[in-house]
Amino acid sequence: MRFYRVEAPERFRCSEPSDPKDWPYTGEYTASRKWGLPGVHCPACGAIWSAGFAYPCVDLSGVPEARKLEEPYLEEDFEEFERLRELVRPLIPAGGLLSPGSKFGPLVGSARGTFAQLFMILDDLLIRREALGQLRAEGIQGLEDCRTQLRFRQRQAPELLELQIEAHGLLHRDCIPQGKAVPCRKCGRYGFSLPNKPLLDRASLPKHLDLFRLANFTTVIVASERLVEAIHRLGFEEVSIRELPLR
Repeated sequence: MRFYRVEAPERFRCSEPSDPKDWPYTGEYTASRKWGLPGVHCPACGAIWSAGFAYPCVDLSGVPEARKLEEPYLEEDFEEFERLRELVRPLIPAGGLLSPGSKFGPLVGSARGTFAQLFMILDDLLIRREALGQLRAEGIQGLEDCRTQLRFRQRQAPELLELQIEAHGLLHRDCIPQGKAVPCRKCGRYGFSLPNKPLLDRASLPKHLDLFRLANFTTVIVASERLVEAIHRLGFEEVSIRELPLR
């Protein structure tokens, strides 16, 4: 089985986007999420960080401290961060990561324009409902979706869903700087940048999912060969896909 990195198209990643006339889709949105864990100043490694990924399907409205989680802030008291994290833990999938800055709830905001079947900015992956149905019909596994709360003013607005992509696989230690492969024992931070030539740890990759994040570099989203073949077969060519080697 081969595996591939899924990214936003290059025009959304470069400092000088290509001519809009070269891109048939005009869709864009401005949105945020209702809840999030605070950032931290780790007392063990000294890092000040807030880089958790999103759980769009997780609703924190029933959590006693939900109001405290509605505004982003830096929590200097690490024990208070740990307390808040444990209040949230029962609501996320078993074994899920809860890093400082983790976000919860659907995207809420405004949108306009024409959206591709798959649409990605940063590491949020949106999909039209009909496209999700087609991928599931192809036998793709582990696609958990949540309806966005994006408001359109235009007629015939698409129904946009967001995929909740959990962390399961790892970068192989051979591509990680020496001494950096183990996270901080206190806050869980990995202190390295994405390698120029990422290498996946074959033994760590899930067999029950066709789409997942890397647990030691969560902004990297990985698709299985099955999913990539389905994307090509269905003509969903609106994301950038490149193979990642295994070891």
